Amino acid sequence: QVQLVESGGGLVQAGGSLRLSCAASGRIFSNVPMGWFRQAPGRKREFVAAITYSSDSTYTADSVKGRFTISRDNAKNTVDLQLNSLKPEDTAVYYCAAGARYSSRSYLSELRYDYWGQGTQVTVSS
Repeated sequence: QVQLVESGGGLVQAGGSLRLSCAASGRIFSNVPMGWFRQAPGRKREFVAAITYSSDSTYTADSVKGRFTISRDNAKNTVDLQLNSLKPEDTAVYYCAAGARYSSRSYLSELRYDYWGQGTQVTVSS
């Protein structure tokens, strides 16, 4: 079983930056893809970014491309999301997720991921 704990959320002005971190427990961390999703009030949870277990590929939603960067450190069992040039529409609860290494489902799909953190709030003021 994998436990995920996010941190780094907060209140920031538009144009500012935050760095979210997700700490994972469990031996399988280095063997599975990791993803970040977000959910704004009244909206469905949506994909933000994902990274393969070996970091050879990353995937980023069009809405955040060029502003957000995902990275991981398998030695530390952490996956980070750097948020730059934040906009008010980035306001949401951000969730870290651990996925299945072998799956027919896309890295962009929630269905690829088996374990989820509790979420961290990001609020961007205008």
